[in-house]
Amino acid sequence: MKFVWGVMTAALLLAGCAHKKNVRGFPPPPSPPAAVQLGYSETGLASWYGNPYHGRPAADGEIYDMEQMTAAHRTLPFNTWVRVFDLDTDKNVDLRITDRGPFVAGRIIDVSHAAARAIEMIGPGLARVRIEVIRLPAVAEPGLFAVQVGAFRDRRNAERVRGEMETRYGPARLVMRAGNPSVWRVLVGSEPSEDQANSLAVRIRQESGEKSQAFVVRVDSV
Repeated sequence: MKFVWGVMTAALLLAGCAHKKNVRGFPPPPSPPAAVQLGYSETGLASWYGNPYHGRPAADGEIYDMEQMTAAHRTLPFNTWVRVFDLDTDKNVDLRITDRGPFVAGRIIDVSHAAARAIEMIGPGLARVRIEVIRLPAVAEPGLFAVQVGAFRDRRNAERVRGEMETRYGPARLVMRAGNPSVWRVLVGSEPSEDQANSLAVRIRQESGEKSQAFVVRVDSV
């Protein structure tokens, strides 16, 4: 088991974009309430993404344009608007959630290239930010929640972990994140609420025997 979790940690580090520099991390962000409310906020690390995702479908079905003011978040409903405050530059930008991510532990939001330019984080690659929900979608589509326990370049490693997780915690599956290189994400469970998924994540972290990278993600299509 220790070997599996060691592989997971290494794979997550490999999945990060090469141009991003190390920045002091934050504790895991709080879980959003079951029904996200205006003013909900998180503090943590932001990253940005452009190529090779530019021109490809985002998780909501739109074609991702890295020069538009959009962002990816792991759990907020699509079409939620957030204000992102850079805690070091005092700049801020308003963004619409259209995609899912970041799928790297310790980060809370992936912003577009245009947004990163607006708050001057392109050079550093990562920024300490606070995000605040400023507008809710007219209709929030229901979703299920799962726990991501790893992201791997090698599908064989991902399948090994998927089998281990399924044996211990129930249904688990692989989801490919296209990129350069692509990675295989291992998702465990399919919970009707974020609270239930968070309970599963806590259990996985406690039982892993080592520090786990498990975190909750929204599953918008099943």
